[in-house]
Amino acid sequence: MDLCVTIKGVSFLLQAGLGILANALVLLAYAHIRLAEARLQPVDAILCHLALVDLLLLLTRGVPQTMTVFGMRNLLDDTGCKVVIYTYRIARALSVCITCMLSVFQAVTVAPAAGPLLSGLKARLPQLLAPTFAALWFINMAVCIAAPFFSVAPRNGTVPPFTLNLGFCHVDFHDNLSYVLNGVAVSVRDFAFVGAMLASSGFILLLLHRHRRQVRAVRRSQGSTMETRAARTVLMLVILYSVFFGIDNVIWIYMLTVAQVPPVVADMRVFFSSCYASLSPFLIISSNRKLKARMVCATSEQERQAEDGKNSSGKN
Repeated sequence: MDLCVTIKGVSFLLQAGLGILANALVLLAYAHIRLAEARLQPVDAILCHLALVDLLLLLTRGVPQTMTVFGMRNLLDDTGCKVVIYTYRIARALSVCITCMLSVFQAVTVAPAAGPLLSGLKARLPQLLAPTFAALWFINMAVCIAAPFFSVAPRNGTVPPFTLNLGFCHVDFHDNLSYVLNGVAVSVRDFAFVGAMLASSGFILLLLHRHRRQVRAVRRSQGSTMETRAARTVLMLVILYSVFFGIDNVIWIYMLTVAQVPPVVADMRVFFSSCYASLSPFLIISSNRKLKARMVCATSEQERQAEDGKNSSGKN
């Protein structure tokens, strides 16, 4: 196997494997918290939902992409391509939407109550989570409904013009107008949500800066408050998403200018567009004390059971 292909395959394999494992651990840890505490805090519920859609994204894009790089062919038929591409498009859209939702939610949470309207909104935020999740799923399922109609299995190794070659599937737009309109629609949606998350994150930074002196004394005596830690996690997630979103869209804009996209360019876009889904769970775990506590407890319990098993064997 060619060295470049091997490096590309190992990169996709590590990205998909580690990302799937980390997102699954986040979901399992939150499931444990949900059973122990009867309900999740609003920020935890949003992070849990983010881990779910990122897991779906990696399963529907990272796994088949990795298999294709390693030379596996004819993975999916036309129906399989339609299902996988549709699920991937929804998961990718929800990833940016939920990150934006997280940033806006945290901005409202840390904002000082300036009147009855904001105070009432803060009190209602937990009740608004479920309807917001349902609305985001419904809207993105409707917006992405066109994706299955353009998705087909590869045929005879040829790639028609105005076609996104994913390796395991082709997204054939048939003409330049459909190709560009699809790209512009996706970009406008993504830029709108990224703009909202950047605006709300800037507001959070401004509030943290204004209250730095007041909070400093509290941090020294009691450690960072829960709201401050959550705000920092949100800011880091937004920065992480913005970096990879920028790289992804630079490549995407280039792809819109050519009728035949070179495979290496398409592979680069797939890799960078999946980086957020792979890295965000590690950031969530490292910055969330609840998750780390659950994982440490689970590890300690496994070690204790293993030690008990050894002791029982020794006695026998």
